[in-house]
Amino acid sequence: MKALLPLFVVASVLAAPAPTIEKLDPALDALVAADAKIEKVGTGYGWAEGPIWFKDRFVFSDVPKNIAYAWKRGDAEPAVFLKPSGTDEPSDLQGSNGLAVDAKGSLVLCQHGARRVGQSLGDGKFKPLATTFEGKKFNSPNDLAIAADGSVYFTDPPYGLPKGQKAEQDFHGVYKLAVDGKVTLVSKAVKWPNGIALSLDQKTIYLAVSDSANTRVAACDLDGGNLRDIFVAQPLKKAGRPGGCDGLKVDAEGNLWTTGPGGVLILSPQGKHLGSILFHQPTANLAWGEDGKTLFVTSNHDVFVLRTKVKGAGF
Repeated sequence: MKALLPLFVVASVLAAPAPTIEKLDPALDALVAADAKIEKVGTGYGWAEGPIWFKDRFVFSDVPKNIAYAWKRGDAEPAVFLKPSGTDEPSDLQGSNGLAVDAKGSLVLCQHGARRVGQSLGDGKFKPLATTFEGKKFNSPNDLAIAADGSVYFTDPPYGLPKGQKAEQDFHGVYKLAVDGKVTLVSKAVKWPNGIALSLDQKTIYLAVSDSANTRVAACDLDGGNLRDIFVAQPLKKAGRPGGCDGLKVDAEGNLWTTGPGGVLILSPQGKHLGSILFHQPTANLAWGEDGKTLFVTSNHDVFVLRTKVKGAGF
């Protein structure tokens, strides 16, 4: 009979290797240092997602636990910020996913459990912003980006659809919520749209597509036209790197930072793969904060911070 390994030994065997920087193009040197310190600042989450810099801290979602956490420099670990985060009342339904901050400084959330885009009122209550399209409930709004004119663009795959509830939309939409509250369909041509970001000139929508058969980054015009692929990440997935394209952001130079197989993929504006920050595990999303050069990454059960040489868009 074989001896059983102690639990701490098993855990160390199963744990992902330490994060590393992978340079594929010299242009990466201007964006992140080869020896950048990657610090784990929290662990033990069900699925960490949707980080954003809100006022003076990073806020991120733990989707399965229906909680949003907050962390800032000096904190020993992230603390509960919203509980629940995806429903009006405590529930075992899924919580918030993607988060954003509008021009007035309000926190806007994709709320899986409530199947809506909502706004935090700061007292544990939420204001619904978008709940239906053409009289039918959304699947489960997943991620969002707020344009300079205040419009909210968001994706609606069924990943967070509450158990026992049926999808009312027969497609996975990309939508626009205008400042007057009107919701219009941008596109229903993409299956499994996930992360979403806007180009610096506000003319292009970038989409991280988490299709397990063809994970990739796509782009389209604001009206959904001119849909095309920017970067196909499926070969990385086939090579054994875990995860798919999920969340993405744009830096101040127009480069795309998208989660993908293995960690965070860094792409030029033209879609050239410059390098990766490898976390060696499925990685969900990212956001810049502090002075604009601190990158916060939600990766599976963990959250990390590191310094970059370039600022995130908007800083």
